[in-house]
Amino acid sequence: MRIGLIGTGRIGSFHAAALNRHREAGALLLADAEPARASALADRLGATAAPSVDAIFTWGVDAVVISCTTTGHAELIGRAVRMGLPVFCEKPIAADLDGTLAVLREVEALGGVLQVGFMRRFDAGYRVARELVRSGALGRLHTVRTMTADPAPPPAAYLPTSGGLYRDCLVHDFDMVRWVTGHEVSEVYATGSDAGPPAFRAAGDIDTAAAVLVLDDKTLVTATGSRCIGAGYDARMELAGEHDQVSAGLDDRTPITSTERGAVPVGKPWTGFLERFAPAYEAELDAFVRLIRGEGPNPCDGREALHALRVAEACELSRRSRRPVALAEVPC
Repeated sequence: MRIGLIGTGRIGSFHAAALNRHREAGALLLADAEPARASALADRLGATAAPSVDAIFTWGVDAVVISCTTTGHAELIGRAVRMGLPVFCEKPIAADLDGTLAVLREVEALGGVLQVGFMRRFDAGYRVARELVRSGALGRLHTVRTMTADPAPPPAAYLPTSGGLYRDCLVHDFDMVRWVTGHEVSEVYATGSDAGPPAFRAAGDIDTAAAVLVLDDKTLVTATGSRCIGAGYDARMELAGEHDQVSAGLDDRTPITSTERGAVPVGKPWTGFLERFAPAYEAELDAFVRLIRGEGPNPCDGREALHALRVAEACELSRRSRRPVALAEVPC
């Protein structure tokens, strides 16, 4: 098996190392818009660097992993599926909703295989939470609370192309709400604040967000996020039912300090999403390798990713229009 990986930045380097360790992944070819970066990573891993992105396709590979900048995702997915190659792509599929829908139409028309990188589906804590909800152990679920917070803002140059806090960050929470509960979001009401670093206001973005989601069974969800939680990286999900309640992401590295007497102090807080979800990232690539080999199902296809994006789009529309938004208003 020969896998071509396009994009050797932070997440691409992590994926390349994971695939390089995988016993079934075979040969690894690396490409980047900056060939020197791909070459340096290939030297460290003992992989092969392609002189260009085009070479990934002309040299012949069995599958493609896309971890480059967002602007290149749609074109590369289309190019791969037209060649009959299975694709793993980091979210988002495209820069906007219209572009995403266009890509999905092409993938489906060609019978292509596209797995999208929503890694929390492979996190042990979230998987246990899903099993407890689906088994009925919590009783009737009535309240869900999610949170994603970064310890520091991303570079200012990233913000104008990020898609905004809902599409870039909280989209993972929206995916988890659907995946864990088994229910769809029917309506949202969202707001946000740009009172933090000036770069957010300059980009028309927000640094802190809050949304209320109503599920199709009337379960209520609050989703909050921030780019400015200096204590560390925080990703959690709390689920409350009539019999019990549980939390995913709450451990001795969760960056929150209890003010109660005798509480256990926080250990070393998570520094970022790559550290927090490292095992999950490896597991999703293992699932992709099994998918290529015909040994397992697609754990997150393009339509699954679209559902989460539509919730993010509804939240952004709600924030800007200052009104509740039904998911039926968002194209699908």
